[in-house]
Amino acid sequence: MTADIHSLSGAYAVDALDDAERADFERHLEACAECRAEVASLRETAAELGAVTQTAPPPSLRSAVLAEARTVRPLPPVTRTVVPLRRRPAAWVAGLAAAALLVVGGLVWSPWQHETGPGTRVVAQRVLDATDAQRITGSVSGSSATVVRSPSLGRAVLVADHLPTPSAGKEYQLWLDFPGRGMVSAGLVPVGSGTHLTYLLTGDAAKATAAGITLEPEGGSKAPTTEPLALFAF
Repeated sequence: MTADIHSLSGAYAVDALDDAERADFERHLEACAECRAEVASLRETAAELGAVTQTAPPPSLRSAVLAEARTVRPLPPVTRTVVPLRRRPAAWVAGLAAAALLVVGGLVWSPWQHETGPGTRVVAQRVLDATDAQRITGSVSGSSATVVRSPSLGRAVLVADHLPTPSAGKEYQLWLDFPGRGMVSAGLVPVGSGTHLTYLLTGDAAKATAAGITLEPEGGSKAPTTEPLALFAF
């Protein structure tokens, strides 16, 4: 039996202990509320993983991952102090949740830039691969940019290369143009020179008639303050 019996809670939750260890740990559980709570949390997360289904990744995923990987500069290794498991049950839950994200849709994590949430890159890829995807190409400050919209998914994606870095205190802001409402903000796009950008716009693109991009003060504006740098009519 290990000197720190608390560290066996993870193995116990996934039934990875031998008979002797299991018996000793179950006696320990009767007196340790902390381990009981940790085991319950880990079992709940493991059960959710069991419900995950796997589907084949889209054909374009490999090329997208390789293209994005070339834009990422590796960071030096970081030395970390190992903390006993009983002090960090949340780390186990986070690890299992991350594993679930890697399994969903048969996807492998890729360095997708400018994502706003763990599911953003998946949704963006679905838009790019949609059978009804519409592609409208234009020029933004001399650089080529394309807006891809899927009416069935109701989402749009901006794809661009080498957008010029905005001047100090400025940011690119995306907009969706709705009948009777005008331009509605679809997100801020922080980019740097040489960046390959794949950005999922916020809002219901199925009801929009166009997408636009402007240069706004840092933090964005409630409405465009200048004429659009580019307007992509759907």
